[in-house]
Amino acid sequence: MFDLIELLFFAYRDFVGDADRLLESYKFGRAHHRVLHFVSRHPGLTIAELLDILKITKQSLSRVLKELLDQNFVEARAGVADRRQRHLFPTGKGRKLALDLAHLQSRRFSRALDSLPAGARQDAIGFLMAMIDPSDQEEVKSLVWPQSARPTP
Repeated sequence: MFDLIELLFFAYRDFVGDADRLLESYKFGRAHHRVLHFVSRHPGLTIAELLDILKITKQSLSRVLKELLDQNFVEARAGVADRRQRHLFPTGKGRKLALDLAHLQSRRFSRALDSLPAGARQDAIGFLMAMIDPSDQEEVKSLVWPQSARPTP
């Protein structure tokens, strides 16, 4: 399986490299990208939910989140039901950066899928879902697709 391991490494390197170059101009890294991505895709996400999605500790998140908050890419609001909870929302500036990053990565996906036979997107979805731990697959599906837009792998 060395060929698949190495191909996944090189594909990931180039996939994140597109975004890395843009993030560099903001003095941000991949951790900032991941936080901004999920906060933009799921406005109102709590810090606890974000920690669960990213599978990182609060300590790992704190510096990155502080920078995004301080530079007005993300805002935190107290929960309505529980004022101790902090819900995260992208600002206009944060939403724009998240979309710019997604556009770069979407172009790479489009280029790759355009060079493959029809049905390759569904095959890619099936393959990537199979790579995710079975115990996490339902949670991932609920994050990636709203119920009404869920594909059938």
